Amino acid sequence: MSINATAKIHPSAVIEDGAVIGDGCIVGPFCHIGPNVKLAQRVTLRSHVVVTGETTVGEDTTIFSFASIGEIPQDLKFKGEATKLEIGARNRIREHVTMNTGTGGGGGLTKIGNDGLFMAGCHIAHDCVIGDNVIVVNQAAIAGHCIIEDDVIVGGLSGVHQFVRIGRGAIIGAVTMVTNDVIPYGLVQAPRGELDGLNLVGLKRRGISRSDITALRAAFQMLAQGEGAFQDRAKRLGEETDSQPVQEIVEFIMGSSDRSFLTPG
Repeated sequence: MSINATAKIHPSAVIEDGAVIGDGCIVGPFCHIGPNVKLAQRVTLRSHVVVTGETTVGEDTTIFSFASIGEIPQDLKFKGEATKLEIGARNRIREHVTMNTGTGGGGGLTKIGNDGLFMAGCHIAHDCVIGDNVIVVNQAAIAGHCIIEDDVIVGGLSGVHQFVRIGRGAIIGAVTMVTNDVIPYGLVQAPRGELDGLNLVGLKRRGISRSDITALRAAFQMLAQGEGAFQDRAKRLGEETDSQPVQEIVEFIMGSSDRSFLTPG
């Protein structure tokens, strides 16, 4: 066990031999830290937090009460193999959040980026890769093997199916089931998720230029109403535009996937 001299550890906390507690960490009452856990500098565990498994938590991350971080996957194929959970810097992980380690069959790693907000009761399953600046709202569940790119918002009480990819800057409305891939900057809503437009509010907040937003609108219309199969339209779109955000959509559609796509209605 390695506990930095500047760390503040409540007397009721349990820290198992082998754990590494970094400079300036705060471990609150009744927390339990497993033997293979590494907390970077200035990580805060509020109270009643469990961090276990082969888990690393990045600097300036705060984990709130009753979160369970690094437990084994909820996957019947998991047989106790050594797998990991990596959490980046400056994340806010709220009450009752659960994040699981990976599985041998899924690559062995669940990875969380930087600057995320994971609201109360949400779940990040095994082998997920979550980007930077992602917000997962209360009680939403991200199933195994999903890829959530940067700047995505997943609405409350929503579910994301296994192996789904959600592209950069997309937004998922509340109480939505997402069963197929979502293009970058897409807007998905309705109980059985439907691609209903672009995340225009998010685009404007990120300072995307008016010309690129216009190009994205035209691209969406072409994907919705153009001739040929969805991927044929995307390929043709890539040949006709020099807008970088549109090219991101094209590259996403042409990339490798285990699911089909949500397509414009």
